[in-house]
Amino acid sequence: MTTTTDPTPSAGGHEAPVSGDVPMLIGGEFVPAAGGQWTDVVSPGSLTVIGRVPTGGSQDVDRAVAAARAALPGWRGLPFTERQRVLLAIADALFAAAEEMSLLTAADTGNALRTQARPESQTLATLFRYFGGIAGELKGVVLPAGEGQLQYSVREPVGVVGAILPWNSPLMIAGMKIPAALAAGNTLVVKPAEDAPLTILKLAEICARFLPAGVLNVVTGRGSVVGEALVTHAGVDKVSFTGSTEVGRGVGAKAGERVVPVSLELGGKSPTIVWPDAAQDAYIDATVDGILTGMRFTRQGQSCTAGSRLYLHEDVYDEVLDRVVAKLKTFVVGDPLDERSDMGALINQKQYDSVRDYIDEGQSRSGVVTALDGAAQVPSGLDGYYLGPTVFSRAENDWRLTREEIFGPVMVVIPWREDAEVLAMANDSHYGLAAFLWCHDLDRAITAANRIESGWVQVNQGGGQLVGQSYGGLKASGIGREFSLEGMLESFTSIKQINVKLASAPAPRPVTPGP
Repeated sequence: MTTTTDPTPSAGGHEAPVSGDVPMLIGGEFVPAAGGQWTDVVSPGSLTVIGRVPTGGSQDVDRAVAAARAALPGWRGLPFTERQRVLLAIADALFAAAEEMSLLTAADTGNALRTQARPESQTLATLFRYFGGIAGELKGVVLPAGEGQLQYSVREPVGVVGAILPWNSPLMIAGMKIPAALAAGNTLVVKPAEDAPLTILKLAEICARFLPAGVLNVVTGRGSVVGEALVTHAGVDKVSFTGSTEVGRGVGAKAGERVVPVSLELGGKSPTIVWPDAAQDAYIDATVDGILTGMRFTRQGQSCTAGSRLYLHEDVYDEVLDRVVAKLKTFVVGDPLDERSDMGALINQKQYDSVRDYIDEGQSRSGVVTALDGAAQVPSGLDGYYLGPTVFSRAENDWRLTREEIFGPVMVVIPWREDAEVLAMANDSHYGLAAFLWCHDLDRAITAANRIESGWVQVNQGGGQLVGQSYGGLKASGIGREFSLEGMLESFTSIKQINVKLASAPAPRPVTPGP
């Protein structure tokens, strides 16, 4: 991919990357779609076309799967040290290209450069380095079965992996799937999100410098066409999907019809609970900052882990809420390529309209107070899908905005009094991905963490996942784990048990009973 820049600098001095026509990667070659069609990629922060990608179809998926299958024996047959060497070389190249990737990500996704795009490009490189480092941990076990038997297990790659990526954090999610699958000896066909494909194609370009042809393939196009063809393809041995719960249900059902393994990282409606001691003078600033970090406001709330249900104890409700609102009012909403921007743009018109509908409903709800209307924080003259942070106070737990994943910068705040009451409200959700607990009585905090129905719980911190920690959800938030050694073993390997009778072994000796 050759990336140039627009001659007009953004407000923060950075130029918008323009990629031109960017072909997809199949069998080691960068190619157009078989049908010859192209799709414009529009930056959500400026509404300008920043590139074109092939409009792939089922024929392209067939070509990519065939390439992945052809490359599989050679790649899986390598000693782990060779796969490790390749992944570490890719990691070095990604670190070297981190700023270029950051600028492209900001333009591609609308996520702000300083607060989101740079950390994401760094996380991608770190994940390649991490999974390269643990490539030798795909170990089986030997059972002590006696002198006449050799009984052992081996971990084998599942085969060709179909990986489907979302648009909100495409590089980070790619980093969860691609290097883990490669380290385990699998080959891949990756389908980027329609709305943010350019950074994944740039990643493919870097990977292709080091990988054998066909080990990694990337096919762009619509989810209903390319994604469908990938999930239902007889040559795909495993489906790894990150996206909405609604789409994930369909992916799981189709994979189930073929009886192939599937991992699903889906939606969330994560609770954030604040106990009174977290609002003491020594802690309140960290608590407020953590609430905002956990809500992912700097990703415009477009995160499945967003702590969008804020439960504040009645004793500190007004104080904490006032500080949350005051801090949010300082957030700068603006051009994703501007270094001053804390928040960028939502991904597209459909998402903007959906979030706007939720906000309109909240503002018309009787008894609910609009503690912050973020519309005032969106500067005039911006071309793009911008919404400021919005907070609704004195909400109820059965309210639609409390129960449904909005996937935008909207937080609802609910009062509570007793621990049993707030834990019941937190668990009264069909989602179970993340939770954020703010409490400095560790007995109380750990008791609550053990009772929360979520796959990932943070106590007194609101940041993202750390590389090496298993990540995934319960309930409708998904199936399977990623981001860790355990996730790699679970998602991208299978266990084969091998039992060998040794013909030359002596006959078993009788066991003499003890006294």
